[in-house]
Amino acid sequence: MKAMRRTLAALAAGAIMTAASAPVLAQGKTLRVVQNGNLTILDPIWTTAYVTRNHGYLIYDTLFASDANYAIQPQMVDKYEVSADKKLWTFTLRDGLEWHDGQPVTSEDCIASLARWGKRDAMGQKLMEFVAEMKAVNAKTFQLVLKEPYGLVLDSLGKPSSNVPFMMPKRVAETDAFKQIDSQIGSGPFIYQNAQSKPGERHVYLKNPKYKPRGEPASGLAGGKVVKVDRVEIVEMPDTLQQANALIAGELDIVEAPPHDLLPMLKKERAIALEDWNPLGHVFIIRFNHTVKPFDDPRVRLAALHAINQEDYLKATIGDPAYYKVCGAAFICGTPNGTENGSDILLKSNFEKSRELLKEAGYDGTPVVLMQSTTLPVLTNTAPVTKALLERGGFKVDMQAMDWQTLVSRRTRREAPQAGGWNIFHTFSVSADALNPISNAYFVAAGDKSWFGWPNDPEMEKLRDTYAKETDPAKAKALAEQVQMRALETGQFGWIGQWYGPGARRSNITGWLKAPVPVFWNIEKN
Repeated sequence: MKAMRRTLAALAAGAIMTAASAPVLAQGKTLRVVQNGNLTILDPIWTTAYVTRNHGYLIYDTLFASDANYAIQPQMVDKYEVSADKKLWTFTLRDGLEWHDGQPVTSEDCIASLARWGKRDAMGQKLMEFVAEMKAVNAKTFQLVLKEPYGLVLDSLGKPSSNVPFMMPKRVAETDAFKQIDSQIGSGPFIYQNAQSKPGERHVYLKNPKYKPRGEPASGLAGGKVVKVDRVEIVEMPDTLQQANALIAGELDIVEAPPHDLLPMLKKERAIALEDWNPLGHVFIIRFNHTVKPFDDPRVRLAALHAINQEDYLKATIGDPAYYKVCGAAFICGTPNGTENGSDILLKSNFEKSRELLKEAGYDGTPVVLMQSTTLPVLTNTAPVTKALLERGGFKVDMQAMDWQTLVSRRTRREAPQAGGWNIFHTFSVSADALNPISNAYFVAAGDKSWFGWPNDPEMEKLRDTYAKETDPAKAKALAEQVQMRALETGQFGWIGQWYGPGARRSNITGWLKAPVPVFWNIEKN
């Protein structure tokens, strides 16, 4: 078995050499990384895909960032002030901030970036509802003028994951928020190399020699972003066994998310270490399209939720109970807003109730289109579980397999399923994205402004508004519970279990920060 594994490792190494067919000169220490999927979309505002978010953290910077304790800290901002009435926020940028093309970062750039982000992100949309005006005071200072006090200003500007309010040059940020940008100029610690990158094979980033890190130690996504390698290559290698064997052979330095069934093999290798870089973990999601039949009817959505149960998903996708948790809390078990009240519908299948609701709704047996991602290992088995459970609950299901990037593109389509649209898909979030009703994009129920699936529920939006204004932690927690209950009453979507998974690295790689995002500053290659 050992010999076979070494043979596979050699083959994997050869595959990397083939993928890197275009010769690229080595530049000092190169960190070679495989992410959890292929990177094809480079606009981190246009999509919430995590591979694109990771790309964003390499080349862009943020006004604020969350540290290892999820506290919000200044990043591009040097100082800020809040007026006594909490309606005027004034931000001053750090000295020496510069775009990759040598131009200085200005207040106008930041205002344009916030405006574009505020059209796409759940927290950004809610913040912008409270913003009366954004205005530049001078080249380094700008202001947010609020209509009324809002308690989540810094939480919004420093949110840790998709969609991140990355700062871009004004000319780029003025791109329509619903069209993709065509520039990769940021001010972050790495510079994207268009000429050396080839989607489907590799993406190349060089250390930004002019980047000025903050003086504080790196912590989570905050503090000093000190780059300790010269080059990062994102290697695109969909086959997970090939990834593992390339890591063993030393042709890769990091695999962000090796599948759980390969962890025992990796644990046996002395040259490999498993890194718990995201200790808060992830949560699986089932998402319905509210705009087309049959899930435009809440009874049909509830029928689906009655048919499912979390443990079937977790056993099929993760397998080892050491890496998963059955949890009915939408806002994550063990966190301030985590409550399991009312969540029994997600924990135990009730096929009789499912069939009863379908009959009441007049479901005619038309197959529902379930999109299955086949290139993200942790998601591959979710759709087959859903198909089996829904069919036991009275649905007919057309499961359509596709790679993750195709799914990401198709989920934006609003046509009927038979015309290229969809009814159901699965995804997952880092738990840090799901800690409250504002950051958790799946709870937005504002029709066209909602995340894919486009639920429209004015009552939900009233609850979220009330939560956003509440400053008392006990009252906020009670409101979060009401938001959770409302989502379950209407079948808005389903959260189907928490899970955890380490990354894998060569033992000579140190400094991988604990954060909701895999970041590559602070990492050393010895």
